[in-house]
Amino acid sequence: MDTRTGFPLIAFLIILTLSACGASQSASTPTLAPATATSAPPTATSVPAAATVNGEVISLEEFNAELLRFQDAQTALGKTISVEEAGDRVLKNLIDQLLLAQAAADAGYTLEDTDLDARVAALAEDIGGEENLSAWQASHDYTNESFRSSLRKSIEAAWMRDKILTELPSTAEQVHAQQILLYNRETAEDIQSKLQSGAKFGDLASAYDPNTNGELGWFPRNYLLEKNIEDAAFSLEIGLPSDIIETEVGFHIIMVLEKETERPLSPDALLVLQEKALLDWLANARETSKIEK
Repeated sequence: MDTRTGFPLIAFLIILTLSACGASQSASTPTLAPATATSAPPTATSVPAAATVNGEVISLEEFNAELLRFQDAQTALGKTISVEEAGDRVLKNLIDQLLLAQAAADAGYTLEDTDLDARVAALAEDIGGEENLSAWQASHDYTNESFRSSLRKSIEAAWMRDKILTELPSTAEQVHAQQILLYNRETAEDIQSKLQSGAKFGDLASAYDPNTNGELGWFPRNYLLEKNIEDAAFSLEIGLPSDIIETEVGFHIIMVLEKETERPLSPDALLVLQEKALLDWLANARETSKIEK
């Protein structure tokens, strides 16, 4: 049984890639239109925009190119997605990445041209030489200029992503819990009566789940997918069974075996909390930024 109460684990969202060689994946990287010196006022622009983020343009050209790459990737994976949904997902990813890149600049991060050159050279070596990299760029509708711009934005955004994640604490309040999972309320009520009559929780948990003995293991807040179970776990006294908790999976009775206020996070728990931290950061950034589509 999955320690997250039988629900599938949320895959950690990799919204950004450190290498532009992953740009055909759903976590795509944007290409920003380069600034040009003209006699027009600084606020004027002739670049058709798919969106602006805090005054910075995501050009229609880069959006269309990224949309095409995304659709090609979905086709290669055997997936069908509507143009509307694909466009929404691509634009959201472009906006999220730009928000992170802007935050990196605000935090003082600057990617020097020499560092970008070194990254491009490393990618060329990884793919078998400059000719192979040029061929890859052409096959994915990149010019050399747009590829470098995309890679720059990807590195800047990934720096900010990593800053957000590394600032998370490595310890947290956690509980160690066990559950009895049942598939109809009548049985759950019968088990509840047995517990009230003195039956041992561990014996019943093992009887209904001999493979894991109902172990949920140690977990922090915001880890379980089913918040009702998590809320109950953190409110229970050690050694006392919970009320029946109904979820889409079934009917749960849980018991907390141990508690610690500062316990090191497991790799999986840390990953889940990092995911939440990144999604929360992006949601707040979208809320507090000026975004025009």
